[in-house]
Amino acid sequence: MAEPRKPGPLVYSIAAHRGFADALVAGLVPRYREEGFGLARLTLLVPSSRAARTLSEAFIRHAGATGEGGLLMPRMIAVGDLDLDEKLGAALDPLGASDIPPACDPVRRWLTLDRLVAEEPAEEGMDALPGRARLNLAREMARTIDRLLVEEKEVADLLGEAVLDSVAGLAEHWKRSIRLFARVNLRWQAELAEMGQVDAATRRNLLFARAARRWKEAPPPNPIVAVGVTSASPALARLLRVIAELPQGAVVLPDLDLAMDDEAWEELGLAGASAEPGGPVFAPGDALTHPQYHLKLLLNRMGVNRAEVQQWHRRGIAAADPARARAISSLFLPPQASRAWEALEANRRRLDGVRLMASATIEEEAQGIALLVRQALEQPEKRVAVVTADRGLARRVVQHLERWNIAADDSAGRPLALTPAGRLFGLIAEIAANGPEPARLVAAFGHPLLRGWDEAARRDWLKGLRAFDRSLRGPALAPGMEPLRKAAAKAKVTAWWEDAEALVALLADWPKEIALAEALAKLSAAAEAFAHGAVWEREDGRALGQMVEELRGTAEALGTRIETADLGGVLRDAMEAVAVRPGYGGHPRVAIYGLLEARMARADLVICGGLNEGSWPQPPGADALLAPAILRALGIPGAEFRIGLAAHDLAGAMGAPQVMLSRSLRDAEGPTLPSRFLLRVEALLGDDLDKEHRERAIPHLLPHLDRLRPPAPDYPRPAPDPGPSLRDVPIKVTALDRLLGDPYQFYAQAILGLRRLDPLANDPFSDPALRGTLVHDLLDKWHRAKRDEPGLALAPFAAAHFKAERVHPLFRALWQPRLIAGLERFEQWIADDVAEGRTVLATEIDGAMTFEGVKVQGRADRIDRLADGSLAIVDYKTGRVPTKEEVEAGYALQLGLLGLIAERGTFTDRKTSEVVQGHATKFEYWSFKKDEGFGKRESPMKLSSREKGLLPDAFLPHHIAKLEEAIRRFIKGSDPFTARANPDYKGYTDYDQLMRLDEWLVRMTGPESKDSAP
Repeated sequence: MAEPRKPGPLVYSIAAHRGFADALVAGLVPRYREEGFGLARLTLLVPSSRAARTLSEAFIRHAGATGEGGLLMPRMIAVGDLDLDEKLGAALDPLGASDIPPACDPVRRWLTLDRLVAEEPAEEGMDALPGRARLNLAREMARTIDRLLVEEKEVADLLGEAVLDSVAGLAEHWKRSIRLFARVNLRWQAELAEMGQVDAATRRNLLFARAARRWKEAPPPNPIVAVGVTSASPALARLLRVIAELPQGAVVLPDLDLAMDDEAWEELGLAGASAEPGGPVFAPGDALTHPQYHLKLLLNRMGVNRAEVQQWHRRGIAAADPARARAISSLFLPPQASRAWEALEANRRRLDGVRLMASATIEEEAQGIALLVRQALEQPEKRVAVVTADRGLARRVVQHLERWNIAADDSAGRPLALTPAGRLFGLIAEIAANGPEPARLVAAFGHPLLRGWDEAARRDWLKGLRAFDRSLRGPALAPGMEPLRKAAAKAKVTAWWEDAEALVALLADWPKEIALAEALAKLSAAAEAFAHGAVWEREDGRALGQMVEELRGTAEALGTRIETADLGGVLRDAMEAVAVRPGYGGHPRVAIYGLLEARMARADLVICGGLNEGSWPQPPGADALLAPAILRALGIPGAEFRIGLAAHDLAGAMGAPQVMLSRSLRDAEGPTLPSRFLLRVEALLGDDLDKEHRERAIPHLLPHLDRLRPPAPDYPRPAPDPGPSLRDVPIKVTALDRLLGDPYQFYAQAILGLRRLDPLANDPFSDPALRGTLVHDLLDKWHRAKRDEPGLALAPFAAAHFKAERVHPLFRALWQPRLIAGLERFEQWIADDVAEGRTVLATEIDGAMTFEGVKVQGRADRIDRLADGSLAIVDYKTGRVPTKEEVEAGYALQLGLLGLIAERGTFTDRKTSEVVQGHATKFEYWSFKKDEGFGKRESPMKLSSREKGLLPDAFLPHHIAKLEEAIRRFIKGSDPFTARANPDYKGYTDYDQLMRLDEWLVRMTGPESKDSAP
């Protein structure tokens, strides 16, 4: 039984080094255990259900350590952590509390606030917000309302004198935000009153007040102890004061620094206690980021002096040396008090058992942490906890542990949007919102839940999907289903597409605006069509089903409507707010926690990962609606308050017997800055850091973790030398310059037959091939149509062609006007040429010749018959036009080779079988360059003394010489196909990765070049 107590509040603090949960249990069991009842009469008030599980595990460990066969556990009641979206325990929120209004459903509040926000801007003369932005603002308003209510602030407080004085000095956007928030909040409270409900935070305050009043008037006959509760909300602080004064009550706080001197304690600031009656309770200079600030705020609101707090003298199973607590106290001294570091005694800075590890990248950090866990588990009964605010790092650690068959679950969970069920639901929502865009369509069709119930069916499905994916590579398709049908037909998967289109049809042709409940019902049906019941299975499926059902039912009751285009983003935002936590079944001695989940937890080795700015601590998110000055005027801590909580979390974690503080020098976004807390640790350790506390073993082991391979030799400049039979390939007119300038590109394309794999839905604006294909196809069709309709105008024909081809709308808007302007100029040139006796013979015509036993082939964009009977070869250019110097150097040989084919071979029209032959004397580039309007004609030859290049008489002989050289050296010869043989050649970059260019090019250009061109 508990011993008689002295009058006054009974408040204890458990120092960080003692291990809160185990030390607490070690003291509770002998104090409150009764014969025959164990601890069944004891009630513990804990901060969250996670804390209750932590204490349960501590009771079990204590029973095992003391050899007890069993123990009746105390009753544990959660006060409900708002950050974890938890509710109060049954004892604080009994079924009989009919005198307190019920709490409004949070989803209903969110959607109602959305409606109110939509109605208010019109009255303020502001533009209405789009749907997704409006819903996000409503969610932010709900958070701000809760923040005010937890601090017991009403709407009327926003009109107080202190607030109005602060508003006067704010920027105009802050004033608009405050007015909008006040009006929406006022209307919301009126609607709540009509429904007879209150906000959940208000009900929480009322329940705390009810319990405090009842326990004060009639103290419970059995002991009540509040343990680990650090929330400083006024209502909860008053309840804790009542518990501390109960005859059998007590409050036990974690890591309250009783060793800090009074001067440093005062330096923390006002912390809720005004210096004078009616004065401010928070000052601009308050040390909100200090780990003890929120505890000082709690004590002030409880009306307890720090001198009244007693030290808890029991130690836990995983307790550290007492010197650790003294060092932690010194570590987090406020700025002025930290000057004492200069003369700090060794026992005040001793951090034995604490090591620091720095990794080059976040991936190496995760691998190092996993190796530390693996190493620790070799010791029987040793417990390991990984604590990090970076969920990406936590996921990496989990994956690395799997290589040793160590199942470690991240208790902080994953956002629903990142789970398989959430990803599938988000993808089909994006398809419904934005249409069947190829990238999202392929991602949805390839989702692992699709056909996952039948291995053979999934294998056949993926076979069809891969062929469909390949056909979609290239320029972005026009919106709609018809281009997708053509792509499926091109890939020869028409039967597969029939099944796929049936799925997409559920998401097609939605109205511009739709009822949210109807949209969710349609998406649910589509998700079941995609994945059957698998989408609702497992933890993520159940969480998704619960979120969808809650949102659908409330949206249907309120008649919420949403623009279809916002649907994907809105649901993704909603899923990001839902954490999916794993079930039980992981390794019993390994735990991975977020900062909230780690509170009160303890292990023999605690690894604090991701100690970088922006991760631990995370950047304080400023309130989007209330300026910091307004919060101070209202008496509410600022956003920096959470940095102090993160510091307190680190202080608690550092109390473990062994601690590893880890960070990476770079993350996925670039270089990182070390956490301010880590910098304090390094400064406190001083010269001892590198001598005793720097972790060196793990970083040295990491390179040897996998099989050690010898260093790869320098990769040589590629120069393949295929056999004669492989060399005997045709030469395309567009490939001769490539063969001479960069033989390896010719080898990869013509001999290996490799082609670049274009991305899905390639950018139509940066793809010259798309523009070239459109223009060549258009002009070919126009010339052929003119044979039957001589007066056919080009501009309207072009506009109709672009429309019929269902060209991407953005491409049509940005490029079509320029192309048509250039085409109109082409039309005028053609008409002028006809007047001079020049006629168009053929367009898009294929030709070939045999030259020294090698086939040379190509396609001419256009061939004209000149007045003297000779031929003119025209090449349309939608991109860059080769210069005369490049032609002379042998880097642009297409036109000349086409002239040789006309002279020595034949051109045959593939549609009419018409044959074109003759001597070519004129060669022209027709481009869309801007030259007094779009469109320009240029010749690759030197036609005047002011120009450079080849004279007309030397033009074709020059091409003959280049062709002879290429055949002699590469096709019939034995020269290797050396990569980048001529650095001046401006070829393609499609094969740079294949030739491993970056590995040897540096040596080529360095002062000690080993390789050289043959």
